[in-house]
Order: sequence, then C-alpha cells, then structure tokens
Amino acid sequence: MPSNGMPSERSFFLTHTLQDLLVEIQRVYKAYDRPWVVGYSGGKDSTTTLQLVWQALAALPPAERTNKVFVISSDTQVETPVIVEHVDRTLRLIDEAAQRLDMPFLPVKVIPELDDSFWVNLIGRGYPAPTSRFRWCTERLKIKPANRFISEKVAQYGEVIMVLGVRRTESATRMQLMSTYEVQGQLLRRHSSLSGAYVYAPIAEFSTADVWTYLLQTPSPWGASNRDLAALYKSAGGGECPLVIDTSTPSCGS
Repeated sequence: MPSNGMPSERSFFLTHTLQDLLVEIQRVYKAYDRPWVVGYSGGKDSTTTLQLVWQALAALPPAERTNKVFVISSDTQVETPVIVEHVDRTLRLIDEAAQRLDMPFLPVKVIPELDDSFWVNLIGRGYPAPTSRFRWCTERLKIKPANRFISEKVAQYGEVIMVLGVRRTESATRMQLMSTYEVQGQLLRRHSSLSGAYVYAPIAEFSTADVWTYLLQTPSPWGASNRDLAALYKSAGGGECPLVIDTSTPSCGS
C-alpha cells in the first residue's frame, strides 16, 4: 500500500481471465436460490458489474436463469439532467433487451419519500445545504430508498444477494470495510446493517484500468454506448456517484 494510505492498483487480469470471472458469477448465481439486487448508478464501476452479470447469465441455458435480477438505481430527484437522461435511457434499454432476450433483469428506480425529499428538508425544515461534515442528504435521499427496497425483497423472499460495483482500490476505508463483513470461505459478505442481505462484489479486485479496458473492449449487451460513458466521465472530470447503501460510501457532491 502506498504511503498515502490508498491501496495500490494491480490488474485483476494478471492472475485471472475474463472467463474465470464469468464462471464465478454463474456459480454464485446458481448456488443460491435467491433474487439478486444489482446496484446501478450509471457510473463506470456499476456499469461494468451489471454488464458482467448480464454477460455471465446470457451464457447460461434459459432454464437455469431462474433467479430474478433487480437492477435498482437511486433517483434523488435533484440529479443533473445529463445524468438523469443517461440512467433513464440505460434502464429503458435494459428492460427492452431483457424482454426481447428472455433475461431475468427487472430495472427499478427508487426515490426518497416526500418527507425525506431534498426540498422539504432544505426549504421546509430550513436545513443548510449539505456539506461533507453534514451529509443529511445521503441518508435521506440515497440510503433509505435503496434499503427500503432491499428490505421489501428480504421480507418477500427471505434473503437477497446484493451485487455491487465496489472495488478494494477505491480507498483504504473501502478496503477495510469490505474485509470486515467477509464470510469465511465464501464469495459473499454479510451486509453491514440489513439482516437477510448478502453482498457480492465481482469486480472487487479490479483496477481502474481493468474497468475501462473491459468497458471499451466489450460492447454493451443492451445496446448502450460505453464510449459515450467514457466521454461523460471526461467531461465531468472522472467523478462517480455510486449507489449508496451505507455511510462508508464517499459523497459525490458538494
């Protein structure tokens, strides 16, 4: 680990092949008779994760694609129009492709309840604009809507497997937290706060270069443009707003 505390980046593909990872995803999918909930934010990591899951499941016989895969995206209702358009278009393409190709993917947008909405708190309650020290928006606008959906599915199915595009090299804190809830000998980790939810992170060992290499070399299976995604990152300075399920996820706004 470098002296700045950040994990060093080492390519996943130095020791593994893409086929190794696709087989692993298939094995986890078939091992547990539980629905999957894939977090999709529109960013590079969540797009890579979702695309890998789709690619792995598409290689299975239709009779083995029995577990539903919910693709959830948080809409805070105050996102920039460019991001909203990008996410909405992708979810629409995923839905159309899933129906056309008989894939078990179900896109869902989760939004905050009215009492938790940005303007109710900013204007109605007089909260100050969110800051890094007072991130009241993260809990209300992102964590609660996502966790509410997950809890509903746990109540319906008993357990769910959350599939997240988190990587150990994102930060030293992320690396530590990912290790904390590992289940010994398993690819799944316990969710830090939601009973009945387990977390699977297929790109945990990816470097940033691995993510972009995969996206730019593998066409989107639902017909989106990964090069447009790369251009969006370039124009936005490379930032990313991941699906937030706990307060360990760094803020992507100011």
